[in-house]
Amino acid sequence: MSKRDGRGMRERDHLVARAREEALLAPGRPVLVLLSGGQDSTCLLDLALRVSGAGAVHALHVNYGRRGAASDEDERHCAELCTRLRVALEVRRAGSQPDGNVQAWAREIRYREARALAAGADIATGHTATDQVETVLYRLASSPSRRALIGMQARVGSVIRPLLTSTREETAAYCRARGLSWREDASNASDAYARNRIRNELVPAMRSIHPAAEQNVLAVAGILRDEAEVLDGLVDEVLERGVSLDALRGLPEALRRLVVQRLADDAAEGFAPGVGTRADEVAALSDRGTAMLDIGSGLRAVAEYGRLRIEPLGAHARTDAPPSVALAIPGSASFGGVEVRCELVEPALEPGVLDRAALGSSELLVRSWRPGDRIAPVGLKGTKSLQDLFTARRVPRLERASVPVVESGGEIVWVAGLATSERFKVTAATTKAVRLSCRG
Repeated sequence: MSKRDGRGMRERDHLVARAREEALLAPGRPVLVLLSGGQDSTCLLDLALRVSGAGAVHALHVNYGRRGAASDEDERHCAELCTRLRVALEVRRAGSQPDGNVQAWAREIRYREARALAAGADIATGHTATDQVETVLYRLASSPSRRALIGMQARVGSVIRPLLTSTREETAAYCRARGLSWREDASNASDAYARNRIRNELVPAMRSIHPAAEQNVLAVAGILRDEAEVLDGLVDEVLERGVSLDALRGLPEALRRLVVQRLADDAAEGFAPGVGTRADEVAALSDRGTAMLDIGSGLRAVAEYGRLRIEPLGAHARTDAPPSVALAIPGSASFGGVEVRCELVEPALEPGVLDRAALGSSELLVRSWRPGDRIAPVGLKGTKSLQDLFTARRVPRLERASVPVVESGGEIVWVAGLATSERFKVTAATTKAVRLSCRG
């Protein structure tokens, strides 16, 4: 055995052991691998088979048609690879290319098709540590936010990146050790794309300054991700108390930016770049009546008698949300064709069962969710946005407005089928309880 072969086998076994330890892939857990045919996605497909098991792995290849016959060769290669590995492959062909950002167009198609196919499975991408370095550098140059230096996360919702701690050199060694061929995309050498210029020019220049430049970038990104958890905890504390303009004005400038950015991200159901920089303008809104401010990214800040929320510009025109209704304790109410019930029951540690005394009011409110809504679910530290809960449970966007949200005194106590509030849960001191449920 040659030294190169021995090194390849060590890399192969190391990647498998690392994947099992990180547990983004797990035995029997369904996963859809995004397969381009390049070395990283080829490595990922084989790795997923070895960790998750053959019956759990499927693959998706998107033929964008950008490179003519070469694109068709990529598709054929992926089909042959999946036949060899006995993996079910779905192929999608993209439509006509737009005139704008081709890479963004391709990314949108890729993830849209993946989510349509996943059916509850995780979606695995072949992003590596090498991609992470390029991403951090690209965002640092193009985006004035701390998000730029944090980089990609190993898991975001159903999207996982099992190779994020592995380099391209490691994935190549893995493929060679496993006897797997891959396709090279000639467009990766073109300087037409910013990421290619970073890969081919900036990274080598940094390496010439310090041989550990890439490792240092990754180390800084890791440190900042850890520190981001601390900052997010401070933001959670502010949001748990509810956001008033007075409270926002009293925060340190940096924390005020983070709070506004979080509210904006929740409202945008993703990332609303640059909105945090408008925090001082938001805090300056009037406390009297209703005041509004367009803050970019298709969002507006709305202050109603000093209480702040951020919503999409078209939120006022929503017609899919049923009207809010009162719910007596005990009693029932019709909400968008669903019957919501509140019954007196014996105290029990069960979803939907609440401490009667904690509710206080003799009447609850049933309403639809709003961007920025948050709840402190039983058993979890801090609060979660309803958007995150919907995403985690894969509730379709068109169905979210019809999910009953029950509040008491302006605070969310229960979200049907999703969460019960920690503050209103049954405890050892509870003497009377109610059960919230819905049917229909």
